[in-house]
Amino acid sequence: MRDAETDIVTNLRSRWLWGRFSGFVAWIALAGLVLDQTSKLWLLFSFDLAANGPVRLAPFLDIVLVWNRGISYGLLQQDGDLGRWILAIATIVATAALWVWSVRAENRFLALSLAIVIGGAIGNGIDRLVYGAVVDFVHFHVGSFSWYVFNLADVWIVAGVVGLLYDGIKGGPNSAAK
Repeated sequence: MRDAETDIVTNLRSRWLWGRFSGFVAWIALAGLVLDQTSKLWLLFSFDLAANGPVRLAPFLDIVLVWNRGISYGLLQQDGDLGRWILAIATIVATAALWVWSVRAENRFLALSLAIVIGGAIGNGIDRLVYGAVVDFVHFHVGSFSWYVFNLADVWIVAGVVGLLYDGIKGGPNSAAK
């Protein structure tokens, strides 16, 4: 009976909780999270962006304060608590799914891509839980073209998704199904 219990725990750990690159994923996600949250905390409470902003860094780049109550690109804006909590729970579920995927990662590049998405998702999730909205502050614009306002967590998520797409494409048409 003891061997069966040990096999179950080992299988659970190896397929769902911890894998070959899990330590790497955890450290990279933590680094991305710390950079994201540090930038937001500094802009909100040390610099006081609400009182001192916006700040022009270059003719095409400003630091502004935007509270995003939706998801990427300001989609699905949620003004009430119900929507906020639905988005927060969705973030937790998505992050857990990404972690399980990372446990099963077979190469470091895939693990890295998943790690930075996880770090970004947790960073934005913390904002949503603490402030009720995500703190966005980087505004890129050229002439009359204005890109959406984003934060470092958004950069991590986009870079990670690009990495995931690359990893899926470079392995051939059936690599994502493995």
